[in-house]
Amino acid sequence: MENPKGTIVFTTVGRPHYGFDIFSTPLPPTLTDFSSSPPTEHRLTDGVSINFNAQFVGTDDNPRSIVYVSERTGSPKIYLDSDLLPSAPASLFHDRPIIKNNRLFFISAHEPPDSPFKSWSALYTIELNGSGDGKVTRLTTYGCVDYSPSVSQSGELIAVASYGSRRWNGEFHHLETDIVVFRRTDPNKRWSVCSLGGWPTFSGESTIYFHRQADDGWWSIFVVDLPSGFDVPVTAPRRVTPPGVHCFTPAAMHNRRQIAVATRRKSENYRHIEIYDLESETFYPVTKLLNQNFHHYNPFVSPNSGYLGYHRFRGEIESSDSECESIVPHLNLVSSPINELRMLRLNVAFPSFSPTGDLIAFNPDFDSKAGLDIVKSDGSKRWSLLKGRTTFYNSWSPTEKNVIFTSIGPIFDSVKATVQIARVSFDLEQLEDDVIDVKAEIKILTREETGNNAFPSCSADGKRLVFRSGRSGHKNLYILDAVDGEFNEHGIRQVTYGDWIDTMPCWSPDGKLIAFSSNRHNPTNVDAFSIYVMCSDGSDVRRIYVAGDEGSEEVDRERINHVCFSGDGEWLLFTANIGGVTADPVSVPNQFQPYGDLYVVRLDGSGLRRLTWNGYENGTPAWFPGEKELGCLGLNSVGEKLLGQFDEPLWISCDI
Repeated sequence: MENPKGTIVFTTVGRPHYGFDIFSTPLPPTLTDFSSSPPTEHRLTDGVSINFNAQFVGTDDNPRSIVYVSERTGSPKIYLDSDLLPSAPASLFHDRPIIKNNRLFFISAHEPPDSPFKSWSALYTIELNGSGDGKVTRLTTYGCVDYSPSVSQSGELIAVASYGSRRWNGEFHHLETDIVVFRRTDPNKRWSVCSLGGWPTFSGESTIYFHRQADDGWWSIFVVDLPSGFDVPVTAPRRVTPPGVHCFTPAAMHNRRQIAVATRRKSENYRHIEIYDLESETFYPVTKLLNQNFHHYNPFVSPNSGYLGYHRFRGEIESSDSECESIVPHLNLVSSPINELRMLRLNVAFPSFSPTGDLIAFNPDFDSKAGLDIVKSDGSKRWSLLKGRTTFYNSWSPTEKNVIFTSIGPIFDSVKATVQIARVSFDLEQLEDDVIDVKAEIKILTREETGNNAFPSCSADGKRLVFRSGRSGHKNLYILDAVDGEFNEHGIRQVTYGDWIDTMPCWSPDGKLIAFSSNRHNPTNVDAFSIYVMCSDGSDVRRIYVAGDEGSEEVDRERINHVCFSGDGEWLLFTANIGGVTADPVSVPNQFQPYGDLYVVRLDGSGLRRLTWNGYENGTPAWFPGEKELGCLGLNSVGEKLLGQFDEPLWISCDI
């Protein structure tokens, strides 16, 4: 069977709004000087891409030379200043690069693990400056998972946050990783120096700082001292930052008894970088003096401790610079692991292609900007059909280019909440370049008293909808007349029955099958969903086993949602948790489900392929067949003003 073809458009939570650039500021010898003479700040990256997770390179004589991650080519790649560095050729995810002794160390996720529910993240290295053969060497033992490397001052020891060979347990707030140390020359001899720690950072050769959520609920920095030999027991780690302030992603200094940390305080609305003096046990604010109303992430310190770096939203003033990107593109190209499959990231949610693929319907937001919009599939123009009403999950009629079906009402609510299926129609002639708001007719297809009706999908002939309803007290699937809804005498019928959740259905292109997500195999677990397929009349329901064989432990851990068919009906596209977490969630802005990545699988459950790798939540995909080449006029270049509107992790609370 051939590779899947076509164009996939999907959503990534928050990421289009980051506008991250990397900045640095000099560190004075005496930190009290900050209050009398505020630091200056320099932007070190291009002002266009999303740039993050940097380290200084070389000595303090060249404080603007950094190695970092940038998504400027459609996936996270590693750059030294403005130059793309060699790394893992097949990888679509790179993270946490370090250059030490002409050797590049980095995290990549290009090799699949030995079982589902393990992250693909592992540590690799490559020699630079022509001193090697360009070979990428894996330092993480096969079968193990490593994040967040740190290299000792000499370059001989490496510390990582590691699951070892354990599977991911489903957590995504505080990862249950251990701090593991090994020699660069003998990476398979691994030394677990403490449990429950993340983001290690070396000071010298024998001191490692790391973050951990303490028993009192505060994220804090801990320290562990390494003995001289690998076989000598390690003393228990000590907490070094006090309760009352969250501290994470530390960066230690080699020649000063100080660490740079990102903090969250009850009195502050933003994450800031501060220096914590270990002798006086005093915090010294840095970025609050520079940009009080921006979040700042993941500090790093120059080798001689003369400069501090971090990344943040580049700001409206910076982004108005002619060199800087000031927009959030409606659509931007994303690197695809399959040549025949083009992938686009949409700056909103729940996309649906028009019958000819030249338009995409979507929901711009679920609060202040709630409604229904459409955009050209080349990203060049956007219109608004419905404003001021919360809508979600759209389905464009395959037979009527001017008809879109959607759900109107609160998203993710109870079975009794009023959510209605609506038919939205409009005049195509209104779609002119000088028009913004398009007049639309809204026809409600479900009765108000029937509760929560959502997730419509239109049949191939345009005559029927399948949707999820809670009217029976349970969330099951129903078939609805696409013109008059249940106000037609025979306009609705139930097709699944049970005290479980059947949801997010999708009709196959030939109209014969309906795929959907369900927890019917274990109705008491509302966090585990698998793919089911049935005939369009509700008969012959069968489960598609993705993560393992029938009866295995793995398949009952699946959390699979947002299923849709390929144009030929041979493949299923969905978002799932089976690849675990790719990066430490506390180091990035809020992600509701950072384990969410896109996959495709054949209708018989074979041929599983992963499509996305990053530290974000990717979901709500739509798939247009490959027969037509869609345009690219406005991709990456037309959109909304970039304002840096994203949230800190919502699960970090200072009310402890």
